[in-house]
Amino acid sequence: MGVDDKSSDSHVVSEAVVEKHLDYDAESHVQPEATLKRQLKNRHIAMISIGGVIGTGLFLGTATSLQSGGPIGLLLGYAVVGTVCYSVMISLGEMVAYLPLPGGHIKLAERFVDPAFSFTMGWNYWYNWTIILPAELSAAAVLINFWNKSVNNAVWITMCLIVVITINMFGAGVYGEAEFIFASIKVITITGLIILGIVLDLGGGPNHDRLGFRYWKHPGPFVQFDGIGGAKGQFLGFFAVLTQAAFSFIGTEIVAIAAGEAKNPRRNLPKAIKRVYVRILLFYIGGVIIIGLLVPSTDPSLGITTSDAGKSPFVIAIKHAGISGLPSVINAALLTSAWSAASSDLYTSSRALYGLAMVGNAPKVFTKVTKGGLPIVSLITCAAFSTLAYMGISTGSGKVFGWFVNMTSIAGLMTWFGIAVTYVRFYKGMKLQGIDRKTLPYAHVLQPYAAWYAIFMCLLICFFSGWAVFLKGKWATDTFVTNYIPLALFPILYISAKLYFRTPMVKPEDMDFITGLKEIEADSYDEPPPRNWVERVWQWLVRTFYLPR
Repeated sequence: MGVDDKSSDSHVVSEAVVEKHLDYDAESHVQPEATLKRQLKNRHIAMISIGGVIGTGLFLGTATSLQSGGPIGLLLGYAVVGTVCYSVMISLGEMVAYLPLPGGHIKLAERFVDPAFSFTMGWNYWYNWTIILPAELSAAAVLINFWNKSVNNAVWITMCLIVVITINMFGAGVYGEAEFIFASIKVITITGLIILGIVLDLGGGPNHDRLGFRYWKHPGPFVQFDGIGGAKGQFLGFFAVLTQAAFSFIGTEIVAIAAGEAKNPRRNLPKAIKRVYVRILLFYIGGVIIIGLLVPSTDPSLGITTSDAGKSPFVIAIKHAGISGLPSVINAALLTSAWSAASSDLYTSSRALYGLAMVGNAPKVFTKVTKGGLPIVSLITCAAFSTLAYMGISTGSGKVFGWFVNMTSIAGLMTWFGIAVTYVRFYKGMKLQGIDRKTLPYAHVLQPYAAWYAIFMCLLICFFSGWAVFLKGKWATDTFVTNYIPLALFPILYISAKLYFRTPMVKPEDMDFITGLKEIEADSYDEPPPRNWVERVWQWLVRTFYLPR
C-alpha cells in the first residue's frame, strides 16, 4: 500500500527535533496533564478501527441511497466517498501515530494551524458526535419496528439509551471490551451477509431464483432522479448518494480520539490505520455491491421515512429469497450494530468535549475525571443530548433519522476537511524543519496529494449536499436547514474564534514537534509473544488479513 512502517526508528525524529529546538520553552505551552487512563488494548483498537462505527449507515441508510441512485449510482457514490475517507485516514494516521495525544486531531490543529482552528474543529467534532448519537437511537427504533409496531418508539429508544450509557459509565476498558464483542458481531454479520448475498444471487436460495445482474438491467443501473431524463438525471441520482455514503464512513477517525487511551500507541495506531482500506473495500464496497444485486431500486420497502418501514436492504433481500426466520436473526444483529455505533458516539463525543476543555476551549469543569480515568462531567453532558432521539415519537423515527443523517454527514465532512488542512500544515512544518518523514512511525507515499484531494472533495460534497431542494417544486425547509446549517457553522465558529483569540497562524518553523514525545515514547513497548493458541490465531488473522504486505 505504499506505506513505510518504521516504528523502531521513531527515536531519530525526536532527537532531530530536540536538537533543532534546544531553546524552546516547552513548559509554557503545556496544558495540565491529561488524566485519562490508557486502557484500550491492541485488540480493542483493532476492532474499533475495523468495525467500531460500521452501523446503521451501511445496514439501514443504504435503502434511501439505492432508491436515489440505483445499484451503480450506489456503488459509485460509496467508492468516491471511500477514496476521500482513505485520504483523510492516511493523513490523520501520520500525525496521530507520531503524536497520539488526548484530544486527537483537535489538539493537533492547535499545534499546526492555530488555536482558532482547533476551537472550530473541536466544537464541530463535538457537535457531530453529539448529533449522531440520537441518529443511531432513532435507527435502532426503526429496526425494532420490524418486529413490533404497536409499542411506542420511546420505549425502544429508552432501552437502547440505558445500554449505551451503562457501557460508557464503566470507562474505556469496559467500552473497549463491549466494542470488541459488538464489532466482532458486526464483522461476522456483514461478512456472512456478503457470502449469503453471493449464494442468493447465484440461485442458492430456497426459491432457486438466479438473480445475476437482473436488477442492473431492470429497473436499471441508475435512477433518473426526480424523473429527470438522460445522463443529467442519472448523475443527480449518483450525487444524491454521496451525503448518505458520507454518513456511513464518518467515524473512521475515532481512532485518533482513542489515541489518548490506547496502550502502546506508537505500535498499535499505525496498525489500526492500515486496516482502514480493508474495511472500505470488503465491508462497504462489498456490501453495497450485494445490496444492488439483490434488491431492485424500485422496491417499496426501501423507504425509511415512514415510521412503519423498519427494514434493512439485507433483510428485504432475505425475505424475497423466502428464507423464514433468518430475517429476524439478521435484524437482531443489525440492532446490536446500532447499539455499538451509539456507544462509540457517546465515547467519542465525551472525549471530544474533554479535549476541548483541556486546551481551554470549553469550561474547565469538563476536565473532571474520576479515579478510574472516566471524564464523568463530559460523559453526562453528552448523554443528555441523546434525548433528541425522542423527536421521532411524533414525527417518525425514520424521518428523524434522515434529518440527523444530513446534519452529521456535513459536520463529519467538515471534520475531515479540518484534518486534511491540519495535515497539509504538519507536512509543511516537517519539511521546513528538516525532519525526514521516513523516520516517522507511519508515512504514506501519496502525501501531500491525498490531503489536498480530501480538502477539495469534502468542500464539493458539502456545498452541493442540499441541491435537491432547489429543483422546481421540491423545496423542503427541513432538508435545507439540516444540510446547510452545519456547513455555515464551521466558518462562523472560525471567524468568531479568530476575532476572540487574535492569534496568528502558527508558522511552519515555529511548530512544536517536541512536547509530549517523552511520555509517548515511555508508553511504547514491544508486544509480548502470544501465550496460547487463541492469541496465536488472533495474531495470524491480523497479520494475514489486516496488514498490507
